[in-house]
Amino acid sequence: MEQDGPASGDRSDAPRLVLASASPRRRDLIARLGIAPDAIVPAHIDETPAANELPRAYARRMAREKAAAVADRDAFVLAGDTVVCAGRRILPKTEDEASARACLELLSGRRHKVLSAIALRAPDGGQRERLSETAVRFKRLSREEIDAYIAGGEWEGKAGGYAIQGSAEGLIAWIQGSHSGVVGLPLFETRALLKSAGFAIG
Repeated sequence: MEQDGPASGDRSDAPRLVLASASPRRRDLIARLGIAPDAIVPAHIDETPAANELPRAYARRMAREKAAAVADRDAFVLAGDTVVCAGRRILPKTEDEASARACLELLSGRRHKVLSAIALRAPDGGQRERLSETAVRFKRLSREEIDAYIAGGEWEGKAGGYAIQGSAEGLIAWIQGSHSGVVGLPLFETRALLKSAGFAIG
């Protein structure tokens, strides 16, 4: 378990917060709210979509199950999951060049959605959830642009084969919704969720 210091000021009376994610992007994003989790505990679960599972249901289930996997009787647990989908098709977290290329070719010139679900599990097992939905459209990508993006390696382990916080942002023609949600943690929804649970946020 990776331990962190208090987020800001005196948190002696504040509830403890565990972030159920190994993603440095989520830790960087939550820091923008002035919060540093008391602990980082990655959730290890089976992330295989169920048969005929739709993207929104899948994103919510993943966030829920990650929070449950790291349940702590002495702390709140915040978990999130980001899903890239084209219609009803859930795109993979790309682990090889072939799958990344297939995703980029599919997304080229077309609109797709990025769903970012978050779940906050209380020490007593109660749970709050939010879902951010963002529409994104890539420009029509040339073979050379796809080749260059693949060569840069930013696609590794990324849902849909790209990271908006990197060079892919220069290839995105249009976005409607939460930029932070596409990165991995929708800050508006996260702030609302934490405030509803009693976390002091400026």
